Amino acid sequence: MTFSIVGMCERTETAGVAITTSSISVGSRCPWVRTGAGAVATQNVTDPSIGNEMLDLMAQGADAPVALAAVMDGRPFAEYRQVTAVDLRGNIAERTGTEILGMHAVSHGSQCVAAGNLLSSTQVPSAMTEGFSRHADLHLAERLLCSLEAGVAAGGEEGPTHSAALLVAGENAWPLVDLRVDWSDDPVGDLRNLWVLYQPQMNDYLDRALNPAVAPAYGVPGDL
Repeated sequence: MTFSIVGMCERTETAGVAITTSSISVGSRCPWVRTGAGAVATQNVTDPSIGNEMLDLMAQGADAPVALAAVMDGRPFAEYRQVTAVDLRGNIAERTGTEILGMHAVSHGSQCVAAGNLLSSTQVPSAMTEGFSRHADLHLAERLLCSLEAGVAAGGEEGPTHSAALLVAGENAWPLVDLRVDWSDDPVGDLRNLWVLYQPQMNDYLDRALNPAVAPAYGVPGDL
């Protein structure tokens, strides 16, 4: 049904999620990031409230394993959830319940963790963490996207995927990157196309928010 990676960049102290699934609009309910906290993915039979609950604790100083235990221990229906997390110190955490769908697997990497369910192969998450590690010199969003593409190349889900998302928390209160493909026959390919278009403009949108006087022109009809 879903495969994803959460990861952080020690150099920039940013954290993010890349994810794809067979259902519609995965970006609306599964990936969660927050400046000063880290990143969480909550998937399988999704409970979106898990993401913010964990990020609340991580923002207060809890590391990812402590936050995961606090939110998931004794939680109703926890056995239906697959959850991964990374904090800004690079600590990772994951939990896969006993009621997870189909073939599922998890892979731990350096400052990242990948997980999936209803997979075509248990090697998909390990291909993702390896892909993340190979590109340590790239922007975190690019690393996460390369990792997701490595998961697709390794076989991905058992069936087709239809939505994907790429989410990265930067220095500000809003995400630095928040790209979504809500329905497509090639969601990861379309997500790549979105990133290619967005990446050259990414810092322009920061300038427009923080200091419009130095921001470039908007490039739309009527813009002087």
